[in-house]
Amino acid sequence: MSEIIVVYPTSANPPTWGHADVMYRAAKKFSTLYWVAAVNPSKILEFTVEQRVRMMRAYVDYYKLSNVIVDFHQGTIVRYALNKNAHFLLRGLRNTSDFQAELELSAGNRGIDKEIETICLFAKPHFATISSKLIRELATLGERIDQYVLPQLVDEIKNTLNHR
Repeated sequence: MSEIIVVYPTSANPPTWGHADVMYRAAKKFSTLYWVAAVNPSKILEFTVEQRVRMMRAYVDYYKLSNVIVDFHQGTIVRYALNKNAHFLLRGLRNTSDFQAELELSAGNRGIDKEIETICLFAKPHFATISSKLIRELATLGERIDQYVLPQLVDEIKNTLNHR
């Protein structure tokens, strides 16, 4: 069987166990997975690209995955996928709002290149209510966030949010 490559872009701000779980489950199904810290021009990012990439690598290291490459891209993710000879874009779905947004994004991506397919993985139920926004709010209020993110990232997340 030939190599099957998937690109999983995320504007996670910060990346959560939910993002990492989608990455982990997909990594078991594909030859190579590019987990990409993408820039969404409509989002204000609290964390630098370097921080987000470092956090994403921490999850990859936690799961001990050798077929996941953490990267960064600014621009359309379809162009990135074409450059990496990817076959699929991967998206995670938590709820119907995510579904609607991803459906619209998929249509736009197909307008760029019809050969790149978008596939979705549903969040596990216990991750479906976790969002980066929730984590930022809890961390800013001084609450515990270690159940939502890799514990080794907690101090960096809290320090970044408290010094902005």
